[in-house]
Amino acid sequence: MPWPRRSGAVATLPFFGGAFLPALREGHFIVHMSAIPGTSLEESLRIGRAVTQELSKNPHIRTVAQRAGRAELADDTWGTHYSEFGVDLVPLKGEEAEMVQSEIRDVLVKFPGVYFAIKPFLEERIEEILTGVSGQVVIKIFGNDLDQIDRSAQQVARVLSGVRGAADVQVESQPGMPEMVMHLRPERLLQFGFQPVSVMDAVQTAYQGTTVSQTYEGDRVFAVNIILDSATRRNPEDAGNLMLDNAGHTRIPLRELADIYETTGRYVVLHEATRRRQAVTSNVTGRDVASFVAEARKRIESDVRLPSGVYLSYSGAAEAQAAARREILLTSGIAGVGIVLLLAIAFGNFRNLVLVLANLPFARAGGVLAIFFSGGWLTLGSMVGLVTLFGISTRNSIMMVSHFDHLVKLEGHTWGLETALQGASERLVPILMTALVAGLGLLPIAIGSGDPGREIEGPMAIVILGGLATSTALNLLILPTLALRFGRFEAAS
Repeated sequence: MPWPRRSGAVATLPFFGGAFLPALREGHFIVHMSAIPGTSLEESLRIGRAVTQELSKNPHIRTVAQRAGRAELADDTWGTHYSEFGVDLVPLKGEEAEMVQSEIRDVLVKFPGVYFAIKPFLEERIEEILTGVSGQVVIKIFGNDLDQIDRSAQQVARVLSGVRGAADVQVESQPGMPEMVMHLRPERLLQFGFQPVSVMDAVQTAYQGTTVSQTYEGDRVFAVNIILDSATRRNPEDAGNLMLDNAGHTRIPLRELADIYETTGRYVVLHEATRRRQAVTSNVTGRDVASFVAEARKRIESDVRLPSGVYLSYSGAAEAQAAARREILLTSGIAGVGIVLLLAIAFGNFRNLVLVLANLPFARAGGVLAIFFSGGWLTLGSMVGLVTLFGISTRNSIMMVSHFDHLVKLEGHTWGLETALQGASERLVPILMTALVAGLGLLPIAIGSGDPGREIEGPMAIVILGGLATSTALNLLILPTLALRFGRFEAAS
């Protein structure tokens, strides 16, 4: 189906189990809407039209489209109470897109009793791949008793909502969906000559339908189903009036054979690794995810009393980031040890090796300052930038120290102040050129670090630029002084 392009367009589209997806572009949000379980599709669409009209008033929003319903054999198991909105923005900078996201939240609070969650399109897909649930922070509650799991999930959701930075807190599968229960009465079945299976088959045919034949139209085959008319099926009070025939063709209403009453239940029972589970999800605004999870974990442990057999697990973006940080530290540590061993073999002198490594604190100082002035959050992009920065800065110090060694061993200079000044001046242009080439290449990425899609590259470029500035300056000014004081350069014998 075509995506609406007219400014302020409003559309309602069927959602076929993930087959319809909006074009992936910058400034596109997915808004999840979850009403009370059991809400009909018509009611969801009615609420959706009101939400769409409110969102379309925002001048930064280009189009809004609601997707509701699902195909018969779809992978997603959402009920009719759940739908999604595709919100397409006009071209905006990253900070402006964040502002629009806050404006959308301000609009959605006007709809009480309905839960909303806002996600950039790509971030939503990544979170679903990581945990199977859409949310930056996902707290899963496992247990055997569904009621205990639901009560624990509600307690966790209340505590999580009180943590600074929490947004869009939701319980994934909320109980309370209305159900019609038909409990057969064995003595009445025996009295009137009915078999339990025949009664249940008749109820299934009436309310769910049964395929009785097939019809052909050319090369296409269509199933023929029999089912009660929709008006009768949608009136719960008429369920007891369903007339049933026994073997003697005696007609008896269903209410004479069964106790029929309304209750509440669940439209889906979630499982993971054969265990029943519930999940509480939350997004994070205004702070880093790692500190949010740490505070939430501490408050949940102190305020939530879990019954016997119920336990929690934390997952989501924070756990994925922690695993990625551990992997980066491990691999960079192994690579660092290998590089140090190679440098030790190349220089053959412990003092000169220490001079080369002395440039690392120079680079680290600039990288840390760049992180501090860009918001103070140590992201994965910042960590990648620090690792990359160490390699660039070490290369410059190797150029300087190896040239000192070249002047003494191959050109016959005596190591002293004059040789140190000559080596530093001769390496001034190469070091500046390598730093400028790297810096100018990263400058556009750093300037546009707030744009959508640069969540990793932007912080990485900022850290590298900050470290390059300090490492280059200190490498040219301080390293020759340290080499003159502590270095050991001797002519070849």
